[in-house]
Amino acid sequence: MTDAVYLDHNATTPLSSEVVEAMLPYLTTHFGNPSSSHALGRKAKDAVERAREEVAAAIGARSSEIVFTSGGTEANNLAIRGALEALGGRGAPRIVTSVIEHPATARPVELLERHGFEVVRLGVDASGAVREDDAEEALAEPTSLVTVMHSNNETGVLQPIEALARMGKRCGALVHTDAAQSLGKVEIDVRALGVDLLSIAGHKLYAPKGVGALFVRDGVSVAPVLLGAGHERGIRPGTENVASIVGLGRACAIAARDVATVGPRLRGLSDRLWVLLAQRVPELMVNGDPLERLPNTLSVRFPRVSGNALLEACPGVLASTGSACHEGHDVASSVILAMGVEREEALGTVRLTLGRGTTEEEVDRAAEELASAWERLSEGR
Repeated sequence: MTDAVYLDHNATTPLSSEVVEAMLPYLTTHFGNPSSSHALGRKAKDAVERAREEVAAAIGARSSEIVFTSGGTEANNLAIRGALEALGGRGAPRIVTSVIEHPATARPVELLERHGFEVVRLGVDASGAVREDDAEEALAEPTSLVTVMHSNNETGVLQPIEALARMGKRCGALVHTDAAQSLGKVEIDVRALGVDLLSIAGHKLYAPKGVGALFVRDGVSVAPVLLGAGHERGIRPGTENVASIVGLGRACAIAARDVATVGPRLRGLSDRLWVLLAQRVPELMVNGDPLERLPNTLSVRFPRVSGNALLEACPGVLASTGSACHEGHDVASSVILAMGVEREEALGTVRLTLGRGTTEEEVDRAAEELASAWERLSEGR
């Protein structure tokens, strides 16, 4: 399977060689605990703080505003549950979110809903973006937290975070966005976005799994979700995962350095993939806005076939569908259904997500294999 084309970068990315090189000393000789006062401890502490500066610089933040976590899921939980707990009952027990959130956001919100919070879930239009008119109406009432993802992990559609942040501020809400999929693919600036909290996941941008970060705007209080010692300013206890934090820092530095060239290149390859597939597959449809989306993400609906069946028939392409299969029955993606797509059509969805290492030759080969698999399945119906 080593010759298969990997088009599942929104699920996870390979480790960058530059990231591995940066991490190696902290997996071997520089193994100290950052809380220790001796030379090895200070070496580790310096590395963590340098990484904090690199993460901050990548999103236009101050280093004092970065809290390291075990990944995007913990960052989201810390932002949502921790920020609301820190309010201590002040503010309206009301949350505004969207119907297309990742479970790492949706599940913490559901927990708070069971504990008495009112939750308003904004719908999306046919393009896959939150409807701003609905948000304006929802945020006419006092609200404690707005949490909407920066870009959708299935469709890649960019959400109107700047507008939502302005509306949220008017009603006194804190504003959180999960930018796990976006960093490194499009420019991210927390000041321009106007958010108070922003989540990052290392393994989405060529850093290791098991490390992430949360931007917490200076002046915003967040209560710890885990209890322990006073690491990360008391917000996230636990001895720091130094090597992975170093890897995340280097990955963020690379992302900031290269985003201006990587984004357009990925857009060109994604567009090429679309053209090649559309030439072979009549009635092929794009899920979501064809332009206002991540440059690496192409979510398409293949007509009259199941996306899961298509990928099974096409082992030379490693991708995903966004749908599930339970006891032999395909279940359509709730994100695609929320856009108004009929269930049978939604089941044909395949998510093709390119990465920094994807080549034009791989795009051409993937298009050929996917189109040929679709033709075989269609003929067999």
